[in-house]
Amino acid sequence: MDSFCSDAELGYERSRTRFVPGEELRLDEAYRLAHLPLIAPDHPDVIPSRPGASYRMGQHERAFSLVLPIPPDELEKSAAYQELEGELRHLPFATKIAWDLMAKRRERLHATICGSLSKDVPYRISDDERAALRQLGPLRVEVRGLFSGNINVGRLYLRVYPECRNGMNLLRRIQRSLGRPETDLYLVGLFNFVDHLEAVEAAALHDLIQRWWHRSILTLDVIALWLLGASDDLVLDARVEDVIPLA
Repeated sequence: MDSFCSDAELGYERSRTRFVPGEELRLDEAYRLAHLPLIAPDHPDVIPSRPGASYRMGQHERAFSLVLPIPPDELEKSAAYQELEGELRHLPFATKIAWDLMAKRRERLHATICGSLSKDVPYRISDDERAALRQLGPLRVEVRGLFSGNINVGRLYLRVYPECRNGMNLLRRIQRSLGRPETDLYLVGLFNFVDHLEAVEAAALHDLIQRWWHRSILTLDVIALWLLGASDDLVLDARVEDVIPLA
């Protein structure tokens, strides 16, 4: 039987959106700076830039991250995912989802493990780091839905629950192998809103998240990671710079 980390070991409960009955859901500042300019550039609440931030209409200097790829074919053939997307398309806020964005990002779906590794070009994973990852071997993860966080409010994600092997969260072990900060959130960004949600729409979203919190979408055997380079947070211009095997 597969053993995956639990909510008690991860940060999803701590980091989820706190919905207030009777109140609308406002796109937050982080989202209006990094995401909204890319999908609704004429929205009056777009933040084009901000002092001290590298974003200019959602674009930034090219950065590299180590990510866990999510195969789109496997996701789309999941009966649970099909059910979830079907529900989303029939809820009151469905017209506020940027559905056309899905096709543009389809081949680069991922959960970030080590973000912003470097802005140096070219960036590469060292031989010692590659050896440590090969020694780890393939791992399993379970993808569950749905998630809205307390940062980047306006984006909906699926949650990744990593394999727990000998008491160790394997994604934390990967982070440790690369000398990177250990985290407890591994999110697959999928759906983006183009506008704030009215109170009735926010209530419908909250209900959907509650009903899908413990639902499994799919289980994946991960045999390789990607080194991904991108100049925006939606990875619209991203390239897979390297494939890092876990075997």
